[in-house]
Amino acid sequence: MPAAPAPVAFAAAFRRVALIGRYASPGIAEPLIGLASFLFGRGHDIVLDAETARSTPMPGYPTAEPEALGALADVAIVVGGDGTLLSIARQLAVHNVPLIGINQGRLGFLTDIPLAQMEEALDAIFAGHYVEEQRTLLEARVTRADGSHETALALNDVVVSRGHIGGMVDITVEIDGHFVYTMRADGLIIATPTGSTAYALSAQGPIVHPEVPAIVLVPVAPHALTYRPIAVSDAVTISITLEKARDAAVHCDGQAHLAFEEGDSVTIRRAPYPVRLLHPEGHDHYATLRRKLHWGETPERLG
Repeated sequence: MPAAPAPVAFAAAFRRVALIGRYASPGIAEPLIGLASFLFGRGHDIVLDAETARSTPMPGYPTAEPEALGALADVAIVVGGDGTLLSIARQLAVHNVPLIGINQGRLGFLTDIPLAQMEEALDAIFAGHYVEEQRTLLEARVTRADGSHETALALNDVVVSRGHIGGMVDITVEIDGHFVYTMRADGLIIATPTGSTAYALSAQGPIVHPEVPAIVLVPVAPHALTYRPIAVSDAVTISITLEKARDAAVHCDGQAHLAFEEGDSVTIRRAPYPVRLLHPEGHDHYATLRRKLHWGETPERLG
């Protein structure tokens, strides 16, 4: 362990910091080591995500597997991209641990602090100058024809889709026990407001502000063009039954994959706990949308 630093002021609420980096990402070692040194110099206790430590060895700091991090940290800092934050957020949400995203490379919706500004931004956040958001988390429970169950969480979306063999899927959708439709399509996206700017957006779904308590159902290439995206309350329970398919699966955030066969159903509802995100003071969701989606840019500037 590095030598103990001279006492410095820090926010007691965030004394224990979990540090997570994008696994095996080129160039990740330098900012991770620099961040750990910065945090230790401020008097924080640091615990490294075990997988991060395996791909980027940082001797001298304790490590823990993701499922144990939540009990050891007051806050988690993710260095990488939105995919890295999605993965760890699903595991830490149950522990009520807030997350701070440091973006390594392209602008992210969730990892919104640039590497070059991370020390300045973290100083301000640890001094209490931050904006907190609570993002809806979905729980997907697949019930198989034999009665067995499998559950996964999603911060962006739960997607029922055709598999590698190809061919459309026939699905029946119910909301709070009410029949909605039976649809033939490439798939169906069930997205949170967070996920409305991800896969759902490319399928012509609406952008939903994170504070809107809604879930969006977005068909993917439906056989009939009259199937349109719909938004419902995030208090509902959505049930999707696979009626017919050559091959299908349920995907949570594109990272957790559940087998889905004819006769199986997946029930999707809001998880009992949210994901907590901390942003720098003055964080503006609309400004993020403008930058990420290039609103207002002319074709010559985009080229």
